[in-house]
Amino acid sequence: MAPPKAKPGVLAITPYAGSEVGHGGTDRVVVSSNESAFGASWRAMEAYSAASEDVRRYPEIDARSLRQALARHHGLEQDRIICGCGSDQIIDLLTLCFAGPGDETLYTEHGFTMYPIATLGVGATPIAVPETNLTTDVDAILARVTERTRIVFLANPNNPTGTYVPESELRRLHAGLPEDVILLLDGAYAEYVMEEDYVAGEALVREFSNVVMTRTFSKIYALASLRVGWAYAPPEIIDVLDRVRPPFNVSAPAISAAIAALEDREHTERSRRHNAETLPWFIGEVEALGLHVNPSVANFVIVRFSDDPDRNADAAYRFLFARSIVTRRVAGYGLPEWVRMSIGTREEMEEVLTALRAFVGAT
Repeated sequence: MAPPKAKPGVLAITPYAGSEVGHGGTDRVVVSSNESAFGASWRAMEAYSAASEDVRRYPEIDARSLRQALARHHGLEQDRIICGCGSDQIIDLLTLCFAGPGDETLYTEHGFTMYPIATLGVGATPIAVPETNLTTDVDAILARVTERTRIVFLANPNNPTGTYVPESELRRLHAGLPEDVILLLDGAYAEYVMEEDYVAGEALVREFSNVVMTRTFSKIYALASLRVGWAYAPPEIIDVLDRVRPPFNVSAPAISAAIAALEDREHTERSRRHNAETLPWFIGEVEALGLHVNPSVANFVIVRFSDDPDRNADAAYRFLFARSIVTRRVAGYGLPEWVRMSIGTREEMEEVLTALRAFVGAT
C-alpha cells in the first residue's frame, strides 16, 4: 500500500531553523533571536504566576480581556483586534483564508521566512521580490503584482536586515495594489523604531479595507516563550479569521502576563531607551573594527564578514560560539556573508565586541 502523501506545497517547505541554543544561562551570551535585552516586567511575571495557580479551566475563547487591553493601550477598536499564538499563527490564518492553489503571495527577498512557509502550506506560490540595498523596493513589488497575487507580506522593520519603509512609501505601495490584494504590515519590532517618518500601520488599517497590521509580545515585552501575538484589521477580515481561529488559542497565563506587560509602560520605555542608546554605540564600535554593519532601526544588526573561508560569516559565528556567544547565521535569508546579532545588555554587547576584536585581530 502506498503511504499517505502530503500536499505538494508542504513538501516544498524548508523547515524553519532557529539558533543552535534556544536559551541562555550564566555561561552564555545569547544574542541570536532578537529577544529583549531585559527580562519581562515584574508585573507581567507576577500576573503570569497568579494565573498559573489553577490551570484546570479553559482560557477565554477569544482572549477578550487582552483585546480590550490592547484597544485601550493603543487607542484602537476592540472588534478589529484578533489575538494568536504568536503573530505567526495570524500569518498562517490569513494565508489559509485568502490564498490557495493557483494564487501567489509576495514578500521581499530577505523577508521573514514564515511568509513563504505559510504560503506553501496552503498550496500557493511565494514570490520573492528583489530588494535595493537590503531595503524594500516598492516599485519592484508593484511590478510583480499580477491577477494571481493575493497577499503582499511586508515586515517593517524587516528581519533580518533591520531596514524600514517610511509612511510615504507604504502609502505609495498600497495605492498601487488592487483592492482585492491584502497588504500585511508585520510590526514585530515597531516599538523600537525612533524615526519620525515611521508608522506601524494603524491609520492605514482604519482607512482601507485590505490592510492588516500584526504585532507581537515576543520582542520588547520579553514574553517570547508565552507565544502571544495580535493583529489589527478591518472587521470583515477579522470575521473571516475568527471562523478558522482555534478556540482558546492563547493561554490564560499568557493573557494575564500580556495585559500586565502593556500596563507597565515604564519597563517598556526602559527597553526602548536602552536600545536607542546601545544600538548606535554598538554599530559604531563594530564599524571601527573594519566590519560593515547594515543600518538598523530595530533591536538587532547584521554584520558582514570577509569572503575568506578563515574570516567569513561562518568562521565568525563559530569563533563567537566557541566563546559562549550565540549569534545567528542568516544564509537562509539569502545573506550568507552576514551574521545577525541582537542588542542585549551593555555588558553582553561588551563581551561580543571583545570576541569580535579577537576575531578580527587574528587576521
